[in-house]
Order: sequence, then structure tokens, then C-alpha cells
Amino acid sequence: MRGAVLFAFVVLAISSAVAVAQSPAAPPVAPPAVPPAAAVPADKAMAGTWEFTNADRDKICTVTFKNEPGSPGMKIEFDRACAGHFPFLREVTGWSLAENDFLRFLDKSGKSVLEFSQVEAGIYEAPRPGEGILFIQNPGASGPAPRTAAQMTGEWTVMRSDNRAVCGLTLSNTAAGDDFVVRLKQPCEAAITRFGPATWQMDRSELVLKSPRGISWRFEEGDNPNTWRRVPETADPISLVRK
Repeated sequence: MRGAVLFAFVVLAISSAVAVAQSPAAPPVAPPAVPPAAAVPADKAMAGTWEFTNADRDKICTVTFKNEPGSPGMKIEFDRACAGHFPFLREVTGWSLAENDFLRFLDKSGKSVLEFSQVEAGIYEAPRPGEGILFIQNPGASGPAPRTAAQMTGEWTVMRSDNRAVCGLTLSNTAAGDDFVVRLKQPCEAAITRFGPATWQMDRSELVLKSPRGISWRFEEGDNPNTWRRVPETADPISLVRK
């Protein structure tokens, strides 16, 4: 009798173990879904004040995109300098920007006066006959404005890499066509005299010295705004240092 009871108990235990082993695993609990971040509408992303400029950045003003309905499009404002630099902007009374579309300047009839395409984050460009390429840039994307010719006029010294002064020159504000006159001050190292810079200009962010023979030396601003180094750098680097 005891043997029968023990056998029945063993069979029951084995059956229970098999049933547990064969029971399907509970499905994993999925983590709660995280709602996607809401996309900022294109027109709202543009709201604020931006820099408006030509390619040479010698004509700079600001445009403010309003996030308020206008007639037509949305309201737009330009600072006073804009109409002087770009007279056609007097026609612009509104703006529009749809997803994957041009940024448009609109006249009072809703016609597009200028159409900008985005070239990179925070920078838009548009061709304009007689003006070349025009840009709208987020102030954070544009960086500091290049030096103007008025900021660069004055007395400078040509320096070698060993901190040796080899010539003096004056960047004058006397016009020579599209450039300005350079005046050398003796004594001058022979290499500078042979180069013989006669005029200068600002080409975007670079200072360019030009000789009558069509030779140019280019300089870019260093960490110190009063020191400009020649580019590309040569075996014996040259710098211009403001006196």
C-alpha cells in the first residue's frame, strides 16, 4: 500500500514539473512609448532678427521675421540701412516659408520678390540680378563681420618671423579705382621693394596688397586683431602689425 502511494506521489510531482516547463513564458512588458518631440514649424523657427547681406559683406543690415499674420504672408521688418543698401526691399511687405519650400519675400500683391533656399543650418541664399548672391544668416551662424577698409587704414609694419621689422607702410583711404593707395616707408627690405605694393583692398575677411605687375599678397587676421599673417604661409612667414 505504501509503495502504491509513493509511486502516485512521484508521478504527480513529475507531471507538475513537466507542466511548468511546457507553460509558455509570459510576454515581456514593453517600455512605455516616448512621444516624439514636436517639430517646430518652419515659420516659427524663422521668427526673430537675422542678418541680411551681400556676398562681399560690405552691405549689411538686419531683417526681423514676425510670427504674426500680415498681408500677405507674415509680417516683416527691415532696419533703416536695408533700404539704402538694397532699394528693392521697399517693395517687400511680408514673408512666407512652408516645409521644404523657399523662404520668400512678398510684395503687397503676394508676388515673390526674392526666393531663398537653405544652404546649411541658419544660412539662406538667393540670386538677385544686379546684386549677385544675397544671404540671410542667423546671427549665431554668421560669425563676426569682416573688417572694413575704414577699420584697416593707418600705419603698419612688415615683420619677419624672428620679430624683425623689415618695412613700414601706410594703408591710406585714397581711392585708386576699386582699391586704395599703399605708401611704403624706407628703409625697406629688398624683397618688399621688389614686390612693390601700390594698392590694397579688403576681400571679404582678407587684406590684399597688390603690385602694379598683378602680384598679390594676402593676409588674414590672427588672434590679435592688430596682427595679420600672410597666407598661404611661406618658409619665412611675414606679418603686418599695426603701429
